[in-house]
Amino acid sequence: MTNRSLTELKNIGAKIAGRLNEAGIFSEEELRFYGAAEAHKMIKENHPNETLPVCYYLYSFEGALCDRHWDDIGERKKQELKNAIEEK
Repeated sequence: MTNRSLTELKNIGAKIAGRLNEAGIFSEEELRFYGAAEAHKMIKENHPNETLPVCYYLYSFEGALCDRHWDDIGERKKQELKNAIEEK
């Protein structure tokens, strides 16, 4: 497995990569380590007053890790991810 930069991954542009960097995630390997849900939580902690659209963050991270467009990850997986970020 290669360790690509974040912007080399599907669904991740400069703005989202910047948010991941603010959370301490700088590479594909680090995103894999934390996973989509935890990465989303980390960004939310850094921006508590912002609404983070799940399609642009949570689903994009999962799609990036699976090398798929975020809308192609399947409804079951999307629900699992949403449940994971809603757990207290």
